[in-house]
Amino acid sequence: MILVYNISNQLKKRNNIMKFFISLLIIVLMSGCTYYQTAPNATPGMSKFDQSWNAANGAFTDQGVQLINQNRAAGVLQGNYNGANVTITLITQANGSVRVEFDTAGTSARSRSDIERIASSYNRRMGR
Repeated sequence: MILVYNISNQLKKRNNIMKFFISLLIIVLMSGCTYYQTAPNATPGMSKFDQSWNAANGAFTDQGVQLINQNRAAGVLQGNYNGANVTITLITQANGSVRVEFDTAGTSARSRSDIERIASSYNRRMGR
């Protein structure tokens, strides 16, 4: 009976040791698991209209256009460049995009090239 009792105690000790190591192994393996969180919501930046408005203002500055009038609510910038009236009109479309129109009062080749330079400066500022 004593021999059976000693063997039984040894088996219990061995089982307890095995349970301990198995538990430890599970804890170690679980600590290596990754919990993937959802990405935080991006903070809203400038609206498309704001980006376009700033780029249009910057295009006037880049090309040396003297700003005469700006009406943000109407989306109109008016300036004077080499004696020609230059107008940039920003129109928000139904789908949220912004249409930008460049216009000069003159129709000469020089005024067309001026508009092309202003439009190029605008596109550069918009990252295009």
